[in-house]
Amino acid sequence: MLDLKTMKSALEQLEQERKIPREKIIDAIEQALAAAYKKEYGKKGQIVRAKIDIDTGEMEFYQVKIVVDESIIRMPKDDEEEDDEEEIDEDDERVRFNEEHHILIEDAKKIKNNVKLEEELIFPLENKEDYGRIAAQTAKQVIIQKIREAERGAIVDEYGSKEGEIINGIVQKIERGVLYIDFNRATGILLPEEQIPGEFYNRGDRIKAYLYSVEETPRGVNLKLSRTHPEFIEGLFAMEAPEIASGVVEIKSIAREAGSRSKIAVFSNDEHIDPIGSCVGQKGVRVSTVMSELGGEKIDIIPWSGDPETYIASAISPANVLNIEVVEKEHKALIEVANDQLSLAIGKGGQNVRLAAKLTGWRIDIKGMEGSTESNEDVLEDDGIVDDGTE
Repeated sequence: MLDLKTMKSALEQLEQERKIPREKIIDAIEQALAAAYKKEYGKKGQIVRAKIDIDTGEMEFYQVKIVVDESIIRMPKDDEEEDDEEEIDEDDERVRFNEEHHILIEDAKKIKNNVKLEEELIFPLENKEDYGRIAAQTAKQVIIQKIREAERGAIVDEYGSKEGEIINGIVQKIERGVLYIDFNRATGILLPEEQIPGEFYNRGDRIKAYLYSVEETPRGVNLKLSRTHPEFIEGLFAMEAPEIASGVVEIKSIAREAGSRSKIAVFSNDEHIDPIGSCVGQKGVRVSTVMSELGGEKIDIIPWSGDPETYIASAISPANVLNIEVVEKEHKALIEVANDQLSLAIGKGGQNVRLAAKLTGWRIDIKGMEGSTESNEDVLEDDGIVDDGTE
């Protein structure tokens, strides 16, 4: 008998606090003890299983044999030892008979009349009182391993369903610019490139981040986080605007340069609901809340349109477009603005037109009305927007 009564409270604690199903833990313990039993007392090819009564600590061990016939296995020759080599037909896919692993169907029928091929038959094994130091240590190690695996699986199941959502955690530590975020049962990792430029955190600070990947490693489950991901903005607006959370208002496209400026295109599925007003909120409270979470990042909200000319003209705001010509074949838009609007349309360092191109997916060239021309082609080539016609 293995005394497991003291483990009952631990099992209940694991189930309640770590959300690991009780059955999963018991199964792990049974597999571990069966492995320890086989290592100490088992024979080659033997299938050993264990059954535990957690309330009493009593254990049962039994051996499993698979019912076979000669269509499934090949029988060794009479004068052949078990470990001897034998010439095998390469086309013969049958496995070699092992009396510890298999039982012939004619013998199995003597035990169970209606037995079928590949059915499992169970044979009780002697219940050893003392497994020995090595076997006990093996069981202990495997139990710990199985429980950790079960815990990791429970974490993956829990957080895997949260991929694509914003989650809240506490900064646990900071190493070489990498933030490690504590989520009680798992650790989140926020790499420097996923952090908004200019933001600084201290240990113990609360933080919101976008969960874009759940990664299982030998050392545990890592949650890959981002605060620069475009979807982070969509998640923040969904938290502030019920219309977005319900799907009445959709964010069709996002172009973002984290920490500096973003553009989002919105559309309403209900003609009575203003999509821009839903995002801005009364007196701008909704968009202000999102901007504060992003460290003051500016956000341009424009109406999405299925008409390229209308959409691109809106995307270039705050500049006013006087004329626009769309070249479908080259997926390019030629825009004319007043000369005094040219710098506004292009933006500092080409940011405004660059974000407009990312938002719409079109290459945009801007021209002043009196003939001065500026193009965003150079700044867009790095972003993969420009198509030079080559394959």
